[in-house]
Amino acid sequence: MTSVAEAIRGALLTGEPREKVKAARAVVRAWRRGNLAFAFAAPMPGLPAWPADLELLPPNRMPRRGAGGSQPKAIALWHSLAHIEFVAIDLALDMAGRFGAEMGRPFVDDFLSVVADEAMHFALIDRKLRGLGSRYGALPAHDGLWEAALDTRHDVAARLAVVPMVLEARGLDVSPGIRDRVLRQGDLRGAQILQRILDDEIRHVAVGAKHFKILSKKYGKSPEIYWKTLVAAHFRGNLKPPFNDSARLAAGLSRDYYA
Repeated sequence: MTSVAEAIRGALLTGEPREKVKAARAVVRAWRRGNLAFAFAAPMPGLPAWPADLELLPPNRMPRRGAGGSQPKAIALWHSLAHIEFVAIDLALDMAGRFGAEMGRPFVDDFLSVVADEAMHFALIDRKLRGLGSRYGALPAHDGLWEAALDTRHDVAARLAVVPMVLEARGLDVSPGIRDRVLRQGDLRGAQILQRILDDEIRHVAVGAKHFKILSKKYGKSPEIYWKTLVAAHFRGNLKPPFNDSARLAAGLSRDYYA
């Protein structure tokens, strides 16, 4: 029987966007049907495969959306969202494959559920982008998203603290404004996609917070203090307000964490 780690590794090493979505969904289906062994001998790659024609730039070299280029702002926006969701597939796959042996089956269940959501999010945005006459890979994307995974690859607590509880939580803060701006521009379908993603991301942050609290209790630490310590050590940016307090609280992040 194929192991869950082998299946996850195969999906991570699939670079073509639509094929990665198919591979990720196949992993989730096989796991839920009991067709993958709970075994983790297969190592996770340091870098996942991404589209061959995707130009990656440091965040500080990314062009401003719609500034001085031929692409409309709408395409630039949806392309940046496509990149976030595409990398999110790999982040959730890597979480399950890299730390599943240590954390157990419920952890794998939760993060493969996140994989299914992220694959669906990317598919929705990819369809939207193609409807605008573009595609994922047509514009540059920043290479900073995977840095958090590399920096925390040896520590599941640090990975949980930084990826779901900082990076994804930041999405809770900014998504409502983007959704409202898209709606004001008359794009009802785009706003519906963004609302669906926001609703799902609350659950994703909650999954990360739940397992972080389990680890904190295991280690005899205060979750809030432990989180702040790990973020200070492993997150290169700053936690910038405004914060979406209601969405963060719904995801299990009280202001005791980040205020």
